[in-house]
Amino acid sequence: MQEILTVATYLVAWLICKWGIGIESGFITLIVSLGAAVVVYVVIGIKEYEEKKRNRDEE
Repeated sequence: MQEILTVATYLVAWLICKWGIGIESGFITLIVSLGAAVVVYVVIGIKEYEEKKRNRDEE
């Protein structure tokens, strides 16, 4: 699930950069969209880690 959301974030960020904001540079679009995807991946990973840790502490 984490990877699917990361890919979706990459595509949405790329489309926003290209059509929404109108960034012409492919390199800047790539950096921004990859950055957004990595942030989403890390945030979801931290959330899942904290949830697993909380479940272990309750047992």
